[in-house]
Amino acid sequence: MPALPDGTPAPACAHRVFLEPRGPVLVEGPVEIVLDDGTVARSDRFSVAICTCRRSRTYPWCDTSHRRRERTARPPEERKP
Repeated sequence: MPALPDGTPAPACAHRVFLEPRGPVLVEGPVEIVLDDGTVARSDRFSVAICTCRRSRTYPWCDTSHRRRERTARPPEERKP
């Protein structure tokens, strides 16, 4: 049976990964992510969004902070002189 770099057995089943243009990586769960410091973040959800821009307040999970906020013009009656 194949093993992961840390010696633990690799999962027996494949997980589907979806790449979103300019967005997060969507992975069918459950998911474990090994972070830079060696800690493991785990989600048991059926699908998770993994942040690729590192701007998420809930990193490594995506909270859509990577999206640009569009300003909408206020109606003229709401504008201050």
